[in-house]
Amino acid sequence: MKLLKFMSVSILASSLLLGATDVADKALKAGLKAIPADKAELAKLIDPNKVITPERVELGKKLYFEPRLSKSEIISCNTCHNLGIGGVDGVEAAVGHQWTANPHHLNSPTVYNAVFAQKQFWDGRSPDLEDQAKGPTLAAPEMAATPELIEKRVQSMPGYVEAFKKAYGDDVKIDFDTITKAIATFERTLVTPSRFDDFLNGKKDALTDAEKEGLNTFIDMGCAACHNGIALGGGMQKFPLVKPYKYANVGDFKGDKNGMVKVPTLRNITETAPYFHNGAIWSLKEAVQEMGRTQLGKDISDADAQKIVTFFNALTGRKPAIEYPQLPAITDKTPKPDFK
Repeated sequence: MKLLKFMSVSILASSLLLGATDVADKALKAGLKAIPADKAELAKLIDPNKVITPERVELGKKLYFEPRLSKSEIISCNTCHNLGIGGVDGVEAAVGHQWTANPHHLNSPTVYNAVFAQKQFWDGRSPDLEDQAKGPTLAAPEMAATPELIEKRVQSMPGYVEAFKKAYGDDVKIDFDTITKAIATFERTLVTPSRFDDFLNGKKDALTDAEKEGLNTFIDMGCAACHNGIALGGGMQKFPLVKPYKYANVGDFKGDKNGMVKVPTLRNITETAPYFHNGAIWSLKEAVQEMGRTQLGKDISDADAQKIVTFFNALTGRKPAIEYPQLPAITDKTPKPDFK
């Protein structure tokens, strides 16, 4: 009797393991990819040009949290991409200089795992983080600065001058391009491996049975057609594709010249509400159902939507430990804040 019981338990365990393997294989065949567990392999992905060093990352972190890069000296990169709340700001439309809401009612995407995206910005106009880092600092409704102002502010602080020399050498030119490259170097390290990655990397019990079922539903519904790759998004897709977007009248954003919109990453999605380019939906289940209707032409049931949301829990990643930096002191040469 004990032998039969042991055999039954063993068979059940084997079937569950086989099921996990089947779901993992299905996910990989659908184009989903894990963040590599191997550090060398990951480094090739996030640092193909070998620009990352501890000194540059530390400098980039300071600049990321530096409000004095903005015209008013009160807005930093972290204002809209807050690393403590999923890399976003938690509001529908980003708020910038003079408390101006984004004129197109655009929502701030998360900076976590942005290194894996093929394009940056909702209209995909930037090819990489280095180019993207330049935009918000200069945009009038965001940080509203100029390259000249940013350069003068940074160059006026001895603490930054020394940090740049330490990171880039004594002959470094502290200009706008180098400043934004340093920020991007820090952002390249903001990678959050999750239980989903553990699962695809071979740990079959990393997901619960309910999460595996949700992953299976996610694939069967066709969600992986756009939310794929390591970023589970990050490419460009026609939007809306099949039916009109329910909240298309919120803001005037229509995508790029071809109506293409960047597919947002699903990593840490439970932490990055509100959803869609205009932040019009706060419920993750509603977001799943609206995507099904708009992009797939499917009415996803409450039950199936909840299964997918359950899977999304496995995408919440392990964040890198980030200590808020102490920033250099100003001098008499540092340009003063301007609120106009």
